[in-house]
Amino acid sequence: MAVPPNALKKWEKVRDHALGLPGAAEEHPWGESVAKVNRKVFVFLGVRDGSYPLGVTVKLTDETAHAHALACPGAEPAGYGLGRAGWVRIPLEVKGAPRADLLCDWVEESYRTIAPRRLAAQLDPH
Repeated sequence: MAVPPNALKKWEKVRDHALGLPGAAEEHPWGESVAKVNRKVFVFLGVRDGSYPLGVTVKLTDETAHAHALACPGAEPAGYGLGRAGWVRIPLEVKGAPRADLLCDWVEESYRTIAPRRLAAQLDPH
């Protein structure tokens, strides 16, 4: 199953943004792509080979951002009990999926929640 080009382009922007954050690294547990900081996942990027619908999963602790993310078409609390901790899965292939810049904002919020303070502080202007 082919991934729609616009969804793939969004996914690539989100991945590039995530990996550009201080101390971020990509790993492939469970056969999917994740971005980690300090050995902890801050965004699940899934797979881009078309075997599963393209999407991202982020941890949003800000109530407004969390509610906004859940209001996106097809979005849902993440599985495996992660939804209870604020993780939201946002599909990228559905009509009305969020723009890449908004997804990057959510990735950054997720990063700030997971990253050590000294790394997260590098995102703030001095």
